Amino acid sequence: MIELSNRKVGLIGNGSWATAIAKMLSKNLESFNWWVKDEYVKDSIINNRHNPNYLTDVEFNPNRLNISTNLNEVVANSDIIFIVVPSIYVENCLSKLTISLKDKFVVTSIKGIVPNHYKAVGQYLFDEFNLKQDQLGIVSGPCHAEEVALERLSYLTIAALDQNKAKIVADCLNCDFINTKLSNDIFGTEYGAILKNIYAIAAGIAHGLGYGDNFQAVLMSNGIREMNQILKQVDKTKRKINDSAYLGDLLVTGYSNFSRNRMFGNMIGKGYTVKATIMEMNMVAEGYYATKGIAIMNKDYKIKAPIIHAVYSILYEGTNPAKTIEKLSKKLD
Repeated sequence: MIELSNRKVGLIGNGSWATAIAKMLSKNLESFNWWVKDEYVKDSIINNRHNPNYLTDVEFNPNRLNISTNLNEVVANSDIIFIVVPSIYVENCLSKLTISLKDKFVVTSIKGIVPNHYKAVGQYLFDEFNLKQDQLGIVSGPCHAEEVALERLSYLTIAALDQNKAKIVADCLNCDFINTKLSNDIFGTEYGAILKNIYAIAAGIAHGLGYGDNFQAVLMSNGIREMNQILKQVDKTKRKINDSAYLGDLLVTGYSNFSRNRMFGNMIGKGYTVKATIMEMNMVAEGYYATKGIAIMNKDYKIKAPIIHAVYSILYEGTNPAKTIEKLSKKLD
């Protein structure tokens, strides 16, 4: 493998979070390779210095970007590859890849489940691309793309089994408004990021139904305990559940107006159907797909997870949100 400290970095994705990652990379690297999905986005970034669709106020220097719509070109010319596309598009996006990832260090920052496979993105990469565990890094934390665009102080956790590689990834992202922390908990960090989206949907549903801050606080405190029990089954690595990668990410996603998962749940609580909510939102709410994946996974774990069960029953079984949340409220403490 080429020495990672050379930092031949590639970025896959051009949504809001990918654009935020691109902003961080541009603060630290002389140049990096960037795959975008079509020529319109490519031309807009090169000619107008902005992503035309997401975080449109973020300005890039096109002379420092090797931007391409050819996925194989970007991957071939990179040693560290950030995959930052919504989980629903991961399979389709990577199906275009014809070269091996065996000599790459792959960093995912996707807080969702790959549909149809019902796997976290990391596990999907292990199974479909023969990626080894020490080739994977996870970037997560309480960090909204919109606040990165505004350069508001934010915190990220970089998880990898090889802490030297984690440090190199951290160096790619660290800047005056981004603080990074290293972790070896790749599975807990990834699954914690997936789970918190489900709890944020629950918080949104409750808000849409008219529940107040008091109930939201109880819901979140029960959510972190539920998350902790699931993470213990996913991986036995010792972790502090109160760390920002777990509790911090849960809180910002559950409470923030920037949270698309909370917004998704809020619309459900206000009476929108799931189909209408999906059509109305311009961005992917990862928690919708994660809910089904985690519910399927929990058939093996058999963990008591009343919040996840309630969200699943509303989204996939069509139960009445008001009655379901009222029933859930009697199980919280």
